[in-house]
Amino acid sequence: MITELSLHERTLSLFRYPKRNNETLQAWDAGDEYLINHVEEMGLESNQHILIINDNFGALSCWFSEKHRITMMSDSYISHQGTQANLQRNHCPDVNMITTMDDVPSDVDLVLIQLPKSNRHLVWQLSQLRCALKDTVPVIAVNKAKEIHTSTLKLFEKHLGETKTSLAWKKHRLVFSSANSTTINQVSPNTQWSVDKENITLNNLPNVYSGESLDLGARFMLEHLPTNPGIKHVLDLGCGNGVLSIKMGQLNPDIKLTCIDESFMAVESARQNLISNLGSERDIECIANNCLDGMPATDVDMVMCNPPFHQQQAITDHIAWQMFCDAKQILSVGGQLLVIGNRHLGYDGKLSRLFGKSNVKVVAANKKFVILQATK
Repeated sequence: MITELSLHERTLSLFRYPKRNNETLQAWDAGDEYLINHVEEMGLESNQHILIINDNFGALSCWFSEKHRITMMSDSYISHQGTQANLQRNHCPDVNMITTMDDVPSDVDLVLIQLPKSNRHLVWQLSQLRCALKDTVPVIAVNKAKEIHTSTLKLFEKHLGETKTSLAWKKHRLVFSSANSTTINQVSPNTQWSVDKENITLNNLPNVYSGESLDLGARFMLEHLPTNPGIKHVLDLGCGNGVLSIKMGQLNPDIKLTCIDESFMAVESARQNLISNLGSERDIECIANNCLDGMPATDVDMVMCNPPFHQQQAITDHIAWQMFCDAKQILSVGGQLLVIGNRHLGYDGKLSRLFGKSNVKVVAANKKFVILQATK
């Protein structure tokens, strides 16, 4: 696995976050290289204010901070932490870090964007740029060429302004745009809907996973959450919009609920949804974190988990493994980890290695999903 990015007679040492000894994935991609090469060829004057959006692990922020003022905007806690670690590793100047819920700075000279996976998130970002930028500020986005569709370019034209693309390079393409559309399309950050057959209404900020409808895994999990007077504290790891916590709170009115996600928008959506569905007097806490980093072992009786199998654009199972390991550390003796996953992912084997085969059982299964319970 390559850890040194070498371009234009300069080298950066870059790692994904969290740094792992057996890492097989790079902390940057050809899209980062394409943006760096293009901006270097532009010949920018020094000390320009560059807004970098969705910088996965800080490759762009590290590179451009040498000569420019950088604001890094991302919804990802992991991206924030990875960028900070790589800035320190390479002795780079500090950058200003904000989330995609924050206002776009008004004095930006150039915008660089790694296109997000979610079109809702992209539309939100483009609409915010249109409202904040002068029409003379270049906006340059990048993604894999196969992911830049005609519909993607139409979103740029509708919500930002005049748009064109580059030739492909290493299977990536640049998108060039400006904030000069004749009309400003007002975009609400909120998408609200009710869960079928449940007394639950959810508000979803633009980057919340399954923010437009309930995903099938969560639907199946809702049907098998327990009512248990012995449970006092439930932790929802990878909480998304908080739907599982809301249901657990309805089934168990006296429990404490802790929701954790690496998306700042997910954490805020979960906080809003728990309050609106359960009331402001309930004992709730919502935290942005990388799994359970730095959290002490407490009195957690149950951890609920619907693990993601990707980090940024890469498919990986290390997040699920970290979630399972962290859950075991934080659970009280006799506490339970309740996990849902696609049947083919083989979570039963991972949980048996951690908790012991006799302490892992199947709670429910259908053709696509299996719900597993592991007891500490």
